[in-house]
Amino acid sequence: MEGLGITKVQADELVEKYVAEPMTRLHLLESEAIMKALAKRFGEDEEAWGIVGFLHDIDWDLTKNDQEQHCIKAVDLLRQAGASEFLIQTIISHGYGVETIPAYRDRERKTKIEHCLVAAETLTGIIVASALVQPDKKLASVQLPSLKKKFKSKSFAANCDRDLVKECEKAGISVDEFLELGLHALQKISDSLGM
Repeated sequence: MEGLGITKVQADELVEKYVAEPMTRLHLLESEAIMKALAKRFGEDEEAWGIVGFLHDIDWDLTKNDQEQHCIKAVDLLRQAGASEFLIQTIISHGYGVETIPAYRDRERKTKIEHCLVAAETLTGIIVASALVQPDKKLASVQLPSLKKKFKSKSFAANCDRDLVKECEKAGISVDEFLELGLHALQKISDSLGM
């Protein structure tokens, strides 16, 4: 894998500088955890994949009220921080095909890490929603069979696009295995997430 141009310490500093919303920060931690687990599964660099997940929404707080700029503003923020083109292109790929981002509407993800990123960051929503409907609202209470059932129910966490999660298959991992991997990844960091 190509270099990122950014260390984990620098990634932490970027998030500290640009991400104020607690929910966005939690989402970045969740995405980082699943990306690290995917890297381990594929024999890739866990820290590098984690950084990709951790920084993928670096511009979200700045663009949530101007969706056309999401994944666009990130380019400048990352470039100024010394990010490699590989890191920048990988991060913005999760905006490909999104109707509200005209600049990326007709672009397609091509690499394993791009498919993994969009699948991982989308899966976080389904797993967290599954925890929040538990009586104790804890990730530890989410059982895999229940998560699989909720994944198949389009009305549950309806804003989480199942087709994006299914891009894990383009990376070479089945949806069932991915759900298990993602759930375990978030359960391992449940203390950091307060869940």
